[in-house]
Amino acid sequence: MLHPINWSLVLPYYAAALAFGYLLGSIPFGLILTRLSGMPDIRGVGSGNIGATNVLRAGNKGLAVATLVGDALKGTAAVLLAYRAYGQDLAVLAALGAFLGHLFPVWLRFRGGKGVSTYIGLLIGLAWPMALAFAAIWLAVAAATRYSSLASVIACAATPVILWFNRDLQEAQLFLLLSLLVWVMHRSNIARLITGREGKIGAEAPPMAG
Repeated sequence: MLHPINWSLVLPYYAAALAFGYLLGSIPFGLILTRLSGMPDIRGVGSGNIGATNVLRAGNKGLAVATLVGDALKGTAAVLLAYRAYGQDLAVLAALGAFLGHLFPVWLRFRGGKGVSTYIGLLIGLAWPMALAFAAIWLAVAAATRYSSLASVIACAATPVILWFNRDLQEAQLFLLLSLLVWVMHRSNIARLITGREGKIGAEAPPMAG
């Protein structure tokens, strides 16, 4: 016989996992690393975004890689620490919190990155073989089209489908939501892809491009 859930007992844990993930996800590695290196405020360069792509656009490949790794690993850390403490369900909530924190960091007036690096980090924590599949899809699309944004949205669209067919149902539902958010955050890139104005990999991006 199934026992009813005592929500008064579990809700504080759910809220704590979500908040924990959010605070980790809100760490703006792109801004911190560029500030420490003496570069100008990354929010005044290119798209104004704090993610690895805009750090690369600012001309520092090493810091771009470090930003990507930091933004990914904060998601992985949120998942693994929550899983170790409280199990799978709260790890999923921490993952959602970390992703929302990256997109809408409290420290930066809720203006963050577009989420792809953190998305990958969450995959590493929750379903690491899918992170390899994501990377393979991204590389294939990027090599064929030279559009980083197109590679990102296609890889994100494929991820929940593959997870669903692998019967990773909880993860599939989470990443369906995260993929929708990635698409929303890339709406300006999608508009430029449709009109043929999106910058390609290796080409100089116009000012304030996404």
